[in-house]
Amino acid sequence: MNRRDFLKGLLSTSYVVASGASVLAPLSALAKATANSNDGWLTTASHFGAFKIKRKNGVIDQIKPFDLDKYPSDMINGIRGLVYNPSRVRYPMVRLDFLLKGHQSDTTKRGDFRFVRVTWDKALTLFKESLDQIQTNYGPSALHAGQTGWRATGQLHSSTSHMQRAVGMHGNFVKKIGDYSTGAGQVILPYILGSTEVYAQGTSWPLILENSKTIVLWANDPFKNLQVGWNAETHESYAYLAQLKQKIKEGKIRVISIDPVVSKTQNYLECEQIYINPQTDVPLMLAIAHELYINKRHDQAFIDGYSLGFDKFVPYLLGKDDGVVKTAAWAAKITGISEEVIKELAQTMSGGRTQMLMGWCIQRQQHGEQPYWMAAVLATMLGQIGLPGGGISYGHHYSSIGVPSTGAAAPGGFPRNLDEGKKPLFDNNDFKGASKTIPVARWVDAILSPGKVIDANGAKITYPDIKMMVISGNNPWNHHQDRNRMKLAFQKLECVVTVDINWTATCRFSDIVLPACTTLERNDIDVYGSYSNRGVIAMQKMVEPLFDSLSDFEIFSRFAALLGREKEYTRGMSEFDWLKKLYDDCKAANDGKFAMPEFDQFWRDGYVDFGEGKLWTRHADFRADPEINPLGTPSGMIEIFSRKIARYKYDDCHGHPMWMEKTERSHGGPGSDKHPIWMQSCHPDKRLHSQMCESAEFRATYTVQGREPVYLNPLDAKARGIKDGDVVRVFNDRGQLLAGAVVSNNFPSGVIRIEEGAWYGPVGDDGSVQGGAKIGAICSYGDPNTLTQDIGTSKLAQACSAYTCLVNYEKFKGKVPAVSSFNGPIEVKI
Repeated sequence: MNRRDFLKGLLSTSYVVASGASVLAPLSALAKATANSNDGWLTTASHFGAFKIKRKNGVIDQIKPFDLDKYPSDMINGIRGLVYNPSRVRYPMVRLDFLLKGHQSDTTKRGDFRFVRVTWDKALTLFKESLDQIQTNYGPSALHAGQTGWRATGQLHSSTSHMQRAVGMHGNFVKKIGDYSTGAGQVILPYILGSTEVYAQGTSWPLILENSKTIVLWANDPFKNLQVGWNAETHESYAYLAQLKQKIKEGKIRVISIDPVVSKTQNYLECEQIYINPQTDVPLMLAIAHELYINKRHDQAFIDGYSLGFDKFVPYLLGKDDGVVKTAAWAAKITGISEEVIKELAQTMSGGRTQMLMGWCIQRQQHGEQPYWMAAVLATMLGQIGLPGGGISYGHHYSSIGVPSTGAAAPGGFPRNLDEGKKPLFDNNDFKGASKTIPVARWVDAILSPGKVIDANGAKITYPDIKMMVISGNNPWNHHQDRNRMKLAFQKLECVVTVDINWTATCRFSDIVLPACTTLERNDIDVYGSYSNRGVIAMQKMVEPLFDSLSDFEIFSRFAALLGREKEYTRGMSEFDWLKKLYDDCKAANDGKFAMPEFDQFWRDGYVDFGEGKLWTRHADFRADPEINPLGTPSGMIEIFSRKIARYKYDDCHGHPMWMEKTERSHGGPGSDKHPIWMQSCHPDKRLHSQMCESAEFRATYTVQGREPVYLNPLDAKARGIKDGDVVRVFNDRGQLLAGAVVSNNFPSGVIRIEEGAWYGPVGDDGSVQGGAKIGAICSYGDPNTLTQDIGTSKLAQACSAYTCLVNYEKFKGKVPAVSSFNGPIEVKI
């Protein structure tokens, strides 16, 4: 790609301009700003890995993997498209009706994609005036700025930190607790194992490879998910997966994947699969526990010495509480796994050192706390927690957990909160009886039902009456469920402000949209290896920010200036002053342990290496002496029965793990008579959630007729007259979408997959973009959260339940509408 082709491409795929004037008029200024950039190889990093990038005439020309990355992801081919794509937010924009009427605008038009270009000064002034109005008229309970999301890499330009610090200087606001990825797990596991576990370092891979006889991948696809990481990803885990593949081949380790589908990991490792009906993992675990107990294959000594409550769990296992004995025969009817296979699995897991590696997806369902709790009970019964190559992990598929950590200190970040002693302009902490913090997945429910009181993690939560949202570097119109319910909620809001790089659906349903630049258009630093802490890497600016986009630091410094607090916001430091401070603080923390050069030398080199880490076994200290090294549970022990949870008296989360039926379950479960297909909306293979969906050329390598793939079982597809490459309508009572058929034997009958992160692109019955604002509009690209349920997992976690979702599908007939997800708005001149 040369610069002329790049600009020509933007001209042909840019915003629709209602007035006929080109929104790309200032391209000459853009060329002038970047043409003088120095060419050459520079270092940068991303969630997708670290890279070396070479520029030519001010434009990114070549990209190659970082020298230490021996297993780079295929997503390296999408990096250029993160900068050069037609979805970029180029200028500050304001929704037409909001610009005309402000907080009295017609909110039913929110989402009709009609925007007006304004200056930065105008946009930031409108932003501040909206905050003024909300704080004056309603107080802090009406403002939600407690976002969640993956942001972009970089310790300085963290979008959430900048937004919440700046907005916090103006006034207080409603915050969130938890996240969508592990919402149920991070609530239940502290009761059981004393920490969230899901984000904790795990037993080192070399110890697993050396000591494990059996590895159980339970709803876990590490080969797919380890392509990305929270910080700059090293991909070191893939070397261990390659060793595991060889050990399987040599018969030294048995790996069993328990999953409804044949995963990418299973295909790579060529390991075994035990098919299981979706959402029935708990019955299988209970049956294994029953087999262990009745055959005395459980470790009673470990149970007695390291756990509490087994005696209260056994009566349920034996059916003395509910009259249902949790036998293999009982579980077989629910799970679709034969009685013989269940019994053999119990024998295998108890017959030697067994490492259980749990995925995150099974806790993103109704009662999602239960499979994680029951898995911990199984691991306790096996008695191998704290042994190398044994026990249980809830994170070996994430950010290279299991790669040995160096123990080095990592760079800090830009402060998220106000400096000590400082107060907001609107120093009002009266939330009018509403909760200041709400569970992350219940914000739409709060907008629709202000004042409603819900149970959550032992507390009573009173929903605030939210009137305004501020969102930065975050895409709730990707990660939340039930798009049509979200539309109803957004119609109740007076103002939505979004800061982002691209015109995501979140921007589309906003009132004020501010353009942020990409990580390749600013300088930053990051830790190389989220858990291994392999080193510190420079993120050197590759090109100047395109169009009128700015860094998060610059955007909110300007906003703070409107408040008269810019110096306080920046602490009087520039971007490079901050980078040097963050690096120097890291250097001081590592003094005497890990050598680090002076900042200028580091910036020239682009990287400082801390070397390889040390081997470590999770929970080994606890096993060695549970009195000196207790867990963080109330008792300090593994809690098979939780007296604390039992005291809550929840009807959907009791004192020990249980099987509870879902509101929707395929293969003969509730709702399957009307919508017989379970939709799996797992983490994508070719992007990070919704990040990189904008990369047009890379997206074209996996889309079908320009749409997100829907993976179908061959027999199910044939019964519906669908063949590979057809456009398919997927639907239920909550919504409908179009996707492109990929027929594959990896997916069993009654199951489809549409990977989350597909950009929502609703269109009207006439195919118009404006019609996409209406309730019930079809998604033209294939966002699975058009169809998912917006319900909490239980009264305990109140986390997202996206995996409890039934649908049906058919071959689409009629004129196929154009995809509306990736172009900018209709610009209106006034």
